[in-house]
Amino acid sequence: MASDPSAQADPADSAIDSVGVLSEDSRRRMFAFIRRARRAVTRDEAAASVGISRKLAAFHLDKLVDAGLLRARYETPGGTRKVGRQPKVYEPTDTQITVNIPDRRHELLADLLLDAVLTEQADENAAQAAMRAAQQRGRRLGEAARNETRPGRLGPERGLTACERLLDRYGYEPVRETPTRLRLRNCPFHPLAAKAPDLVCGMNQAFLSGYLDGLEVNGVRAALAPEPGECCVRLGSGDSESADDTPQGR
Repeated sequence: MASDPSAQADPADSAIDSVGVLSEDSRRRMFAFIRRARRAVTRDEAAASVGISRKLAAFHLDKLVDAGLLRARYETPGGTRKVGRQPKVYEPTDTQITVNIPDRRHELLADLLLDAVLTEQADENAAQAAMRAAQQRGRRLGEAARNETRPGRLGPERGLTACERLLDRYGYEPVRETPTRLRLRNCPFHPLAAKAPDLVCGMNQAFLSGYLDGLEVNGVRAALAPEPGECCVRLGSGDSESADDTPQGR
């Protein structure tokens, strides 16, 4: 299984930065020209494509390289070797730009469902396989976080603090209601959760429960506690919840 797509830089921040870089008209048009070219493009070619000077084109191209949208190298176009320094050429990277506000993680949900389909066992149905896949992914992420940070024993308060990094990264928008309870203000799987709430909310709960297990957080559980416009799961210690906290209909 490939490493988690959100384990490096925050994808939302990176996407917003990339969109900002592309807000300049000449830069955006050069980027589109280079993508369509399907080959390495020189500064002169890029400049000519939008009718600006080579020097100004170099400035914009370097901005696109810094944003991770292009990569640059020195190469003679066409592969013909000539005397002197080879020109700098540019080509697109594989970076995909997606901006969602609030944050959505449909690719995670799709990846978990693909895992479930590929590993479904004879004694489980599709929904059970999905819950298992989600729980296992969450546990692996929790174990990786524990190995990286080595936090020692985690009770409810420190455990919830340790969870907030992952929750922020995945777009849950965690809010500390009490020292031992986190409310998740955003559903990363909306609007798909509304189409199949039993499946998607169940996978969400299994994913977060697995993360708590892998991180070895004591005294905290991921409980279904749906609220309009928010995530269906709340993280808290058992004794921090009362009958008044339980949503109607549960």
